[in-house]
Amino acid sequence: MEKGNKEGQICKNCIVKRKGHTEEFDERKVYGSVYAACASAHLEDTECEKNADKVTKVIKKFVKGKKMIKAENIHKKVNAELKKKDEELAFFYEHHLPDLKRL
Repeated sequence: MEKGNKEGQICKNCIVKRKGHTEEFDERKVYGSVYAACASAHLEDTECEKNADKVTKVIKKFVKGKKMIKAENIHKKVNAELKKKDEELAFFYEHHLPDLKRL
């Protein structure tokens, strides 16, 4: 039996969060976090968009067909994909540092 999310609904691709609750996979969260890491590394907007789109596609394939996956596993996969591109991007993603240039 599939585990329900916090509203009690069944989800197609459940992400198990650190505190044990589940929620439906949301590619916008992946896109946003990768975009933020790129922006923090001072990449141009078009480069941020390109990287975020590429990583999001990889992660969508990664979770496809899985009924349950830990958020930690998605985090590790995103980090690995960013490391392929640039260690600095992975660092900013891992540490959630703000884009100081834009503050």
